[in-house]
Amino acid sequence: MTRLFIIYSLSAVLPHTSVDTSQLREIPDNQEVFAHTHTDQSLIVELVEYQAQVSDQDAARYHFEDIAGSNKASEPDNFQVTGIEPVPQSDLSLSDCSSACVLTGTQCVSKFNEEAKNTVTIHLAVLRLPRFSTDILISFNDPQSISPSSSSAASAETHSQPWIMHDFQRLLQTLTLHDPGLFG
Repeated sequence: MTRLFIIYSLSAVLPHTSVDTSQLREIPDNQEVFAHTHTDQSLIVELVEYQAQVSDQDAARYHFEDIAGSNKASEPDNFQVTGIEPVPQSDLSLSDCSSACVLTGTQCVSKFNEEAKNTVTIHLAVLRLPRFSTDILISFNDPQSISPSSSSAASAETHSQPWIMHDFQRLLQTLTLHDPGLFG
């Protein structure tokens, strides 16, 4: 079973085990964050300013490094890019996208600014919409190693039906823009 989210004139298919995190804590207006009900996995859809100075080929790495900085994982030992793959336009529902790719990498991050660091695989899709001066980032955060002193340690024991790449790809492939007025 899947769920559909419709927010900001966008819609996409989500895994049925997702919870809208904005019901639990404050989320910035340019983001939608969904957490797995039983694991520490999350899916994030974020609208950010289009970076015209960054080429399409470098956009995923640019945004991944920016996320690493926000996660306080910007030291070279705390993040690594393991691959970047283009996404063919034919695999997307978002017709206004000029280019798309998915970066896979890892970051060593603390949850809620804790001292304990967790190793998280991040799959980051970057959908470029220069016409609207927007880059859409879709992140699938999949913890691989959780520190015993992390607040996430309890969820590490309960990986009941974790999300898989298919769930992330379905969100990416079904993301649809219904109202371009969203971008002003």
